[in-house]
Amino acid sequence: MNPLELADARPGPAFTVTFDGRAVDALPGQTVAAALWTAGVTAWRSTRGSGRPRGVFCGIGVCFDCLVTVNGVPNQRACLVPVRPGDVIRAQEGTGGTND
Repeated sequence: MNPLELADARPGPAFTVTFDGRAVDALPGQTVAAALWTAGVTAWRSTRGSGRPRGVFCGIGVCFDCLVTVNGVPNQRACLVPVRPGDVIRAQEGTGGTND
């Protein structure tokens, strides 16, 4: 069953954001993490030390595993940031700084 039907949700029209240059459909009210998951993207950060892939772990903004760069601003918690039309989302390496 479609999760939108299960929750009886009636979101507004879909819009497009980009993730690492790839067009991704999103719905009003979704977080960046939800939009990426819906598009089949499950990892968008790599750890500073070992480069291991990370995505959503806690889903409530506690663990910082889901850090992502949104519109040029690094270290945004994808599980908390609402996605907006035209957002440019990039995978993040390490701390997102230029010296990583």
